[in-house]
Amino acid sequence: MTRWPLPPPMRRALDLAAEAAHAGEVPVGAVVVHAGRIVGEGRNAPRATHDPTAHAEIVAIRQAAAALGRERLTGCELWVTLEPCPMCAGAITHARLDRVYYAAPDPKGGAVAHGARLFDQPSCLHRPDVYFGMGEGESAALLRAFFSERR
Repeated sequence: MTRWPLPPPMRRALDLAAEAAHAGEVPVGAVVVHAGRIVGEGRNAPRATHDPTAHAEIVAIRQAAAALGRERLTGCELWVTLEPCPMCAGAITHARLDRVYYAAPDPKGGAVAHGARLFDQPSCLHRPDVYFGMGEGESAALLRAFFSERR
């Protein structure tokens, strides 16, 4: 079986997830790409920032919006290491991201392929194209290691 190298945005997101784990945060990393260039990146930081909304996706979306000078991120894609939760899926919709790539599924907290399946709801304002699985093994291993150390 041939293993292809991860696309650079997912590689960066996984590196950010590892940084989050090292800082004692749940290991999730995200980047926003526009025209082939990373314009926003984030890692989970709710504990460090005392902000329950400081999920990797939210941090990356805020940074990208500031960098591009606009609240709508059309023409952009989000690369994230874990299936987005309901809050993050809502932010993705409001930001109007074109595509979402996520590494590992989240059967308990995800809201894209699991749980609320936000993008499938009739009330959803915008539905990005969704792709998953790239980097799944590495992302899942980071999460397993992080939680096994805390149990």
